[in-house]
Amino acid sequence: MLWLIDSFEAVRDFMNLGGPVLRAIAFVIFLMWVLIVERIMFFRTTMKTLQRDIRDTWEGRSERRSWNAQQIRELMISRFSISTHKGITMIQTLVALCPLFGLLGTVTGMIKVFEVMAVSGSGNVRAMAAGVSQATVPTMAGMVGALSGVLLVTILSRRAAREVDFLQDSLTMDH
Repeated sequence: MLWLIDSFEAVRDFMNLGGPVLRAIAFVIFLMWVLIVERIMFFRTTMKTLQRDIRDTWEGRSERRSWNAQQIRELMISRFSISTHKGITMIQTLVALCPLFGLLGTVTGMIKVFEVMAVSGSGNVRAMAAGVSQATVPTMAGMVGALSGVLLVTILSRRAAREVDFLQDSLTMDH
């Protein structure tokens, strides 16, 4: 139980070290990971059921060659594509926001350094150190958040496109 309290205090100290921008970065990263986990769960559960239902519906049709049948096929594939790509654009946006918030943290931290220099001169190194850490910690956090998201959003995008292609190929036009 003591390790939990120590961990909480370490996270709290880290968040205070980075200033208010680090809280925004933490929120963006948390939201990004919630959406990533949701997409992973979708691919592992709901998507397979949705693919099976679409395939069964298509195979259950008595006629599959007419123009109307092809339009129905395209509609089913489009709906499947929308459901597999849902949320990926939002994840990409959040990935792009992470380094921008990090840059905002850098700017606000450097403003704090310049304020200290204006008030006490450039000789007070301890006072300037707080501003420098407030400038570098959000930058690092933003980059780490972006890097973690870039890999997974690429994997999710490719998987979504591959599953749509696979469904499109599996809906035959026999009969």
